[in-house]
Amino acid sequence: MSRNAVLFVAISVLSGFGSSAMALVAGIWILDLTGSPARAGLAGLCVYAPALAGPWLGALLDRLPRRPLLIGTDLALAAALLTLVTVRSAGQAWLIYAVSLGYGLSYLLLDAGESALLPAALPPDRLGDVNGWRSSAQEGMKLVAPLAGAGLYAWHGGAAVAVLSALMPLTTVVLYALLRLTAVPSRPGAGDRGLRAGFDVLRRTRALRRTVALAGIAIGMSGFTSAPLYAVVVDDMALPSTFLGVLLSAQGAGSIMAGLAAGRLIAARGELAAGVAGTVLFAAGTLCRCLPWWPAMIAGAVLSGIGLPWTLIAAVTAVQARTPDHLLGRVSATATTAMFGPVALTNPLGSAAVHAGGRPAMIAAAVVCLTSAAAALRPGRQNSRPSTPDSTRMTTPIATNTSGTSQ
Repeated sequence: MSRNAVLFVAISVLSGFGSSAMALVAGIWILDLTGSPARAGLAGLCVYAPALAGPWLGALLDRLPRRPLLIGTDLALAAALLTLVTVRSAGQAWLIYAVSLGYGLSYLLLDAGESALLPAALPPDRLGDVNGWRSSAQEGMKLVAPLAGAGLYAWHGGAAVAVLSALMPLTTVVLYALLRLTAVPSRPGAGDRGLRAGFDVLRRTRALRRTVALAGIAIGMSGFTSAPLYAVVVDDMALPSTFLGVLLSAQGAGSIMAGLAAGRLIAARGELAAGVAGTVLFAAGTLCRCLPWWPAMIAGAVLSGIGLPWTLIAAVTAVQARTPDHLLGRVSATATTAMFGPVALTNPLGSAAVHAGGRPAMIAAAVVCLTSAAAALRPGRQNSRPSTPDSTRMTTPIATNTSGTSQ
């Protein structure tokens, strides 16, 4: 593994630990302060809402030096987290919401910024592998960090978790500074300016359009099945609600395996095939979790844990490999909005659909995924092609940035 690959994986470990620990503790903290589960749930909404601003934040990434912007974002996030040490009462709960909103903005900037920075740090044939390793690292932290965060919260309160989480972005600042980057020449073309640029690239390029759509549908259906899965476990199967934790751990284990295998799959079959395979596996996992046998539900959670990351890794790799460098920020952020934005709609729809039964809603989600996978395999029109040839992604040593964006 190259130096830059190690640094990017380490960044994913640190950022994944800090965000996963704080994501759990924010809701618990608000619940303890206010006594309101509804108000506690709003912390999650604050994290996901900024995804709708992806195209605008992506334009910022293309207009400012990327590495300094990532470093500045992490420093601002650390400063925001440290303000939580002042929270003492329910009247100060708004500060936790504000920091959660800041986390959501930082997720978008950091994810899109790293996606735009990776082609300047790694050769094109390593992007799939490193994206997979990063995904495995983040999923691994989702298994460890919530337990550590909850334990620290019970021991010393929310302020201690905030301080620990603030140390994570401060450390990643050092790792960003250690990256060795090369310039990635690109060719500006018509329509490259403005917020529409990200949409235009996704629309014109078949591999991008289809892989991002598959990821958006699969991730959207995962949000749709949240409430139905709860109904299947508690109402249909008469299992304790804690069994959801078992399913979550099984899904996390599958996600770790998925990340390790994703690079090889993409190298052998391409991004679109990986996205289709991931969507089909997620649908199969969803159907397995409808079966009235708890071992089958665990197996379904593992399958879903493999499939969902494959759709995401395939889409992210396609964006990195097929987008001109001067548009990477906008395209990456727009793709993030397309992939995660649907959750804001599908999650409440799933909560409404659960009144008709948990299993019918989950079967419907699986059918949507399978139909989308079949549609993605249909031959495209002859004029559907990448907006820039792969040869434009060749790297040269960095001296000055010819595209106007310095890493």
